[in-house]
Amino acid sequence: MLASILSLLGFMLATFALGSQAEEPDVAELYAPCAACHGVSAEGDLALRAPRLNHLRPVYILAQLDKFQRGLRGGADATPAAQQMAASTALLPPAERLPDLAIYISELESSVSESTLASGDAIAGGRTFMRLCGACHGANAGGNVALNAPRLAGADDWYLLDQLHAFREGQRGRHREDRTGRQMRNMAAMLDNEQALQDVIAYIRSQAE
Repeated sequence: MLASILSLLGFMLATFALGSQAEEPDVAELYAPCAACHGVSAEGDLALRAPRLNHLRPVYILAQLDKFQRGLRGGADATPAAQQMAASTALLPPAERLPDLAIYISELESSVSESTLASGDAIAGGRTFMRLCGACHGANAGGNVALNAPRLAGADDWYLLDQLHAFREGQRGRHREDRTGRQMRNMAAMLDNEQALQDVIAYIRSQAE
C-alpha cells in the first residue's frame, strides 16, 4: 500500500511540474512587448525612436534594463524616448527571466539599418574615435565586456547621434550611480561640434558588425 501511495504521489508531482512548465511563457512571449516598438527581430524602428538591439551582447542589454528599472536612465531630465522606455519596464518579465530575454534578443538577426546621416567623414571620424573612444569600445567599435563598453558597430546612426547629444546635454549619464554614463558624458563633451559627432558615427558605421 505504501509503495502504491508513493508511486501515486510521484506521478502527481511529475504531472504538476509539467503543468507548471507548460504555463511558463517561452522567451518569444517574453519578448512580445518589446517587439511592439523594437520590431520582431529587434531591428529597431526609427519612427518610434526605438533602436536596433540585436547587435548588443546580453550583458549590456541586462545592464541597461537594470538602469531603466532603477531610474538611472529615463528620469525626469531624460529624452522622451528614454522616459517611455523607463515606463515600459513595467512590462518586463520577472528578474529571473531577464537573462533569457537578453540572450534571445542578442540572437535575433536583421540587417544594419539604412544610413540617415550624410555628412560624416569616416576618415576624420576614425582619428577622433581612436583618440577618444577606441580604448573602451575597441578599434573596430566591437565593444569590451570587461569595461562595460557596448558594441557600437551595427547600431543605428540616428540612435548614436541621439545618445551623444543626450550625454552632452545632460539627458543621460547624470545619475550619481550611473558610473559608465558619467564616463560617457565626459567623452561626449570632447566632441564639441556637430561635424565631429557625425564624423565619429560615420567611422563606427564603416566597421564590420
